[in-house]
Amino acid sequence: MRQLDSGRKGAGKGQAKAAVVFLHGYGADGADLLGLADVLAPHLPGTAFFAPDAPERCPGAPFGRQWFPIPWIDGSSEAEQAAGLAAAAEDLNGFLDRLLTDEGLAAGALVLVGFSQGAMMAMQVAPRRAEAVAGVVAISGRLIAPELLATEAAVKPPVLLLHGDRDDVVPFEDMSRAGNALVAAGFDTYGHVMQGTGHGIAPDGLGVALQFLKERLPL
Repeated sequence: MRQLDSGRKGAGKGQAKAAVVFLHGYGADGADLLGLADVLAPHLPGTAFFAPDAPERCPGAPFGRQWFPIPWIDGSSEAEQAAGLAAAAEDLNGFLDRLLTDEGLAAGALVLVGFSQGAMMAMQVAPRRAEAVAGVVAISGRLIAPELLATEAAVKPPVLLLHGDRDDVVPFEDMSRAGNALVAAGFDTYGHVMQGTGHGIAPDGLGVALQFLKERLPL
């Protein structure tokens, strides 16, 4: 298991009542999302924000990171992608376990907020943990192997799906595919379409995410 480096903002160690973990997209790093803490923190008192770097360097973006290879981008095989996903899931689970222990928090005080490949990681890992986190915010992502979700889910945290209807990187249709699979598997599932938005996070989407966090974190 690889240890993930992470930035931190918000409540200091020993003072946090809740935690939000940002999971960045392909070719970025933790710093890419950690700035969202500056917007969210005033509305979420007592919350610590973390943004780990994915475990691997990204071939297509030498200064960025990846959670796992993407065959249609980097020429890797499907087997390499599957192995990378499994390894990254183990790494992320280890990071979350250490975070909860170090901060003295229960799983129900933690929300995962993922963007693009980070959203894929959040939806892959959260349902398969032993204890349910408070929620998952999946932005412009995709549910990997939706046909396996119902049988592999150990817990069912609430999930908020956000997606731009002009996304040309992860197709907008992936939002409904994920939503249908989550609902069919018994997850409380919420969705918000960011009208006129491409592969990014629009202000209205961030506002919906903030409300989701406020309703689920122990503040």
